[in-house]
Amino acid sequence: MMIRILSVLLALIANQILAEEVVLGLSQNRVAITANFDGSKILIFGAVKRETEIQQEPPLEVVITVSGPDQPVTVRRKEKKLGIWVNVDSVDVDAAPSFYAVATSGPFHDVLSSVEDLRHKVSLPMAIRSVGAPTNVEDAQTFSEAIIRIRSKSGLYQMLEDTVIVDQQTLFQTSIAMPANLTEGDYETRIFLTRGGKVVSSFSTSIDVRKVGLERWLFNLSRQKPLAYGLLSLAIAIAAGWGASAAFRMFRQT
Repeated sequence: MMIRILSVLLALIANQILAEEVVLGLSQNRVAITANFDGSKILIFGAVKRETEIQQEPPLEVVITVSGPDQPVTVRRKEKKLGIWVNVDSVDVDAAPSFYAVATSGPFHDVLSSVEDLRHKVSLPMAIRSVGAPTNVEDAQTFSEAIIRIRSKSGLYQMLEDTVIVDQQTLFQTSIAMPANLTEGDYETRIFLTRGGKVVSSFSTSIDVRKVGLERWLFNLSRQKPLAYGLLSLAIAIAAGWGASAAFRMFRQT
């Protein structure tokens, strides 16, 4: 009898989880990096597909993350010794996203519990993976915090609370500004529907960020044929120098 009751409860929980699903839209799923690229703004919008009536309490909340390619990072700490700033400690962070933005429909800790954050790796500290640090380094966690602080100042890391607009617990939208200094790659976009801090549904897609045109050709040339790239750079530098010199001589003669 007890087993049957547990089975019914599990079925009800599963039906509740599947009762609300994300139907997502993006203003663009591809970002082209060109010579005059100065950033882009991505509009993320969607709707909630339901099989049951809207549950009023607790209210539906939305959490959206956009994450760039992970990269290893070496973080160094400097101290002033004898009037000179020198590196005293360093920690290798195994993987840190090159870009990371979190947008929520309310205060972060109200819309997502710490347990769900740990499970889905949503917040900025959770997105950075550091397996270990040298035993002689104190306060190793501060190195991860330094990455977040530095990249937040440059717009690469963003915590955007209360920026997701949710209408009638059915439609939602937000916009995320992507700075000019983006790294090429696939930017994973995740959407979480939560109630009472618990994730009831999730969806993921990706945004393709690539160099195009002349920038792409030069990038490929530098990686595939470095000698030719070096000779081309030297030729351009010589031509530019000669052109500047000729223009200066003409200017002096007039």
